[in-house]
Amino acid sequence: MRIIYTDFVLKDNMETVEKKVKITKLFNLYGYFLSNAQKEIMYDYFFMDLSLSEISENRNISRSAVEDAIKKGSAKLEKYDADLGLLEKYCQISYKLDELSAKVDDSKDVEDIKKMLEELNYGI
Repeated sequence: MRIIYTDFVLKDNMETVEKKVKITKLFNLYGYFLSNAQKEIMYDYFFMDLSLSEISENRNISRSAVEDAIKKGSAKLEKYDADLGLLEKYCQISYKLDELSAKVDDSKDVEDIKKMLEELNYGI
């Protein structure tokens, strides 16, 4: 049997991947604010790529409890970022560092490098 992927399915999968990437970044920034159980469940799901069923079996809890912990944990991470905005700052700094790395290879751009370092020093 041959499966034909439509643009809709591919778009849906890309949105899912993008959401997972965002949650993993948020987890790295704000994960310490989650309960230990939420941290462990979300780590297993997002970083260890375990299924809901695998996590529920490993922890002896229901599949719906795992799903609930992931949803609530993700919502908390999103809320923390809405309040603190660290992900945007992180992305800006990461972008500037990438630019800076590229400019370091070209020694003619010393003034640009100094300006970028000042921007990073003052938190953009």
